[in-house]
Amino acid sequence: MSLQPLQPLAQTRILSLALNLPGPAALLRCRDMGAECTKLEPPAPAGHASADPMAVYCAPAYVQMHEGVRVLQAHLKTPEGQAALHTELERSDVLITSFRPSALAKLGLGWDALQARYPRLSLVRIVGAAGARAEEAGHDLTYQAEAGLVSSTAMPPSLYADMGGALVASEAVLQALLARARSGRGVCIEVPLADAAQWLALPRHWGLTAPGGDTGGAHAGYRVYPCADGLVALAALEPHFAARLCEAAGLPPDADPRAAATHEGVARFVQGQSRAALDALAQARDIPLYTLNGGA
Repeated sequence: MSLQPLQPLAQTRILSLALNLPGPAALLRCRDMGAECTKLEPPAPAGHASADPMAVYCAPAYVQMHEGVRVLQAHLKTPEGQAALHTELERSDVLITSFRPSALAKLGLGWDALQARYPRLSLVRIVGAAGARAEEAGHDLTYQAEAGLVSSTAMPPSLYADMGGALVASEAVLQALLARARSGRGVCIEVPLADAAQWLALPRHWGLTAPGGDTGGAHAGYRVYPCADGLVALAALEPHFAARLCEAAGLPPDADPRAAATHEGVARFVQGQSRAALDALAQARDIPLYTLNGGA
C-alpha cells in the first residue's frame, strides 16, 4: 500500500518576491505541500527569460524550482508594479521576501504597513543575518564560514546556509498559518540564513564531527576508506553494526572502535575488497555502507 502525500498547505496562497536560491527553494517545498504558489519577479532584461539571477547561474535549478509556480513580472518601483503587487497580496495568505529590511520599507512592505492593510497576511522575511545585521552584505559562503563549516580553501560541497534557510522558511509558513488559526491575524517571522548555517553546524560545535568525534573519524566503523576499486562510506557506528564489521574484517567483535589497531585492521580489510564485494557484505551482514567511484 502506497501512502498518499500529505497536502497540509492545500488552499493556501503564497506569494514570493524572493530571488536566487533560498526563497524559490522554500516555495518549491510549499508547492510540494499543496500550496498555490505565485512568484513576482522584476521584468526580465532583453534577451533573458527571467530577471532571477538563478536563471543565469544554473538554469536547470531555476526550472525545477519553478515547476508548478505561477510566475509574473512587475517593476515594483512603478505605480503599475505596485498595483500588480497589491492585487496579489489581497489574495495571499503568506508573503515570502528576501530583501533587506530597508528595501522592503522603500517598497511599502514593512511589517507594520502590511499588517495594517492586510491583517490576515503573514510575512516570512528571509535575511542574511538576524536583527541589526540584516542590512549586512553576505552570501551562503560567508554564513558557512561564520558557522565553522569552512576550514580550508576547498569549496563546500553544497549551499548549506541557503538550503537550510529554505527549510526554515517553509517551516515558518506552517508556523504562521498555525498562529493565524489561533489569533485570526498574520505574523512576521524572520529567517536568517546565518542562523540556518549555525543550526546545521551544531554537530560540529558539539564535537560529533570534529576529528576526535565518533562521526568525525575517531570511530573506525564511521569513516570513508579506499577500497580496491573506489571508496566506501562506512557507517557502522552502533555497537551491533561495529561488531559485524569487525567480524567481517577478522577482528574481535568487541574490538575498541577507537583503537589504532582497529582502524588499521578495518582499513586493511576494506582495501582488499572490491565495491561489489562490499555491497554484497552490506546485504549479507546488514552493515550500513555505500560504495562510490574513487574519482567521484
